[in-house]
Amino acid sequence: MSLIVFPAIDLKGGQVVRLAEGDMDRATVYGDDPVAQAMIFAGQGAEYLHVVDLDGAFAGHGVNADAVARIVAAFPGHVQVGGGIRTMASVEGWFTAGVSRVIIGTAALTDPQLVRDAAAAFPGGVVVGVDARDGFIATQGWADVSDVEVIDMARRFEDAGVAALLFTDVGRDGMLKGCNVQATVDLARATDIPVIASGGVAGIGDIRMLAIHAKDGIEGVITGRALYDGRLDLATALTLAAL
Repeated sequence: MSLIVFPAIDLKGGQVVRLAEGDMDRATVYGDDPVAQAMIFAGQGAEYLHVVDLDGAFAGHGVNADAVARIVAAFPGHVQVGGGIRTMASVEGWFTAGVSRVIIGTAALTDPQLVRDAAAAFPGGVVVGVDARDGFIATQGWADVSDVEVIDMARRFEDAGVAALLFTDVGRDGMLKGCNVQATVDLARATDIPVIASGGVAGIGDIRMLAIHAKDGIEGVITGRALYDGRLDLATALTLAAL
């Protein structure tokens, strides 16, 4: 089984940034043209793209929607988008804009029926964001931590028809510490839903380890800072992930 590599474009104030541990005050700006960045990734062979409206994640509604729409219009592959998607109107709006998948995070905890309704309305189009800090679900742009454990959260949606779980170890995100492979594999083995790994990818070793565990239910991996800092070559990662 092959692994999908999702290059990440995180948007803050219309710019391409990466945060450290989800902290909006610790943002590194990598560019002011999100569409150009998307096309760079496409030119390196990416068929999938992961886009996050960081401002939207904190505001609870779309803030960088225009930038995302331009990315979707230009990128020749599949785009999944997250950040502040907490109503059915928001879900519908993104699919109308042409995204392939929406990621529901905070609302999956506070309004699980939204996940079920959206998954029923858009089969194969809904991903549940399972953002973890020390094993518990983080919400509101990772600013708050709940008392719900990751695996308990994941199991709530096993019969909901969601396409995947996006598991992020918040403490590693943007830190180049290495992906939390073991926690990702544990989650994949504990649920029937495919899992996408995120947070802390440092280099090709992370891609190699996750690819080994694709058979355990790991569908893909999201990588951002390692690409922008030149620590990971996207073309090489895509080749390895396809083996």
